[in-house]
Amino acid sequence: MGMSAGGANASGGGRRGRRGRRRGGVISEINVTPLVDVMLVLLIIFMVAAPMMTVGVPIDLPQTQAKAMNSDTQPITISVNPAGEVYLQETPIAIDEVVPKLEAIATTGYNERIYVRGDTAAAYGVVMKVMARISAAGYKNIGLVTLQEQDR
Repeated sequence: MGMSAGGANASGGGRRGRRGRRRGGVISEINVTPLVDVMLVLLIIFMVAAPMMTVGVPIDLPQTQAKAMNSDTQPITISVNPAGEVYLQETPIAIDEVVPKLEAIATTGYNERIYVRGDTAAAYGVVMKVMARISAAGYKNIGLVTLQEQDR
């Protein structure tokens, strides 16, 4: 009994490879590497793009189902009534005086929490002017106050 070291593979038949397929033929196995590469690229794209899709100033509608915030200190409140008059805490002021008055009463500087309360009948433009002036002055913690939505 001898073995031939010639043209046939150890598997037996002629030009067949290790798993019974011919060299250069069709591979019937699934190659997962390109799929994983594409999925990783998509994951990276979405991880980079997701923070860019958020809005610069978070706003809430006048009535929401959000829970009340717990706070240690009393924030500065600026209110806009339906007639477009602006109030700092409970004192009426002109729109031009908002930033100087804020700078005078802010105890923590530009990190002070400022809540803007706009009446549902108040003009959207007046509320946005107030918020724009506060933001342009350098204050970063600006929020809109809403009421909790009532069950009907």
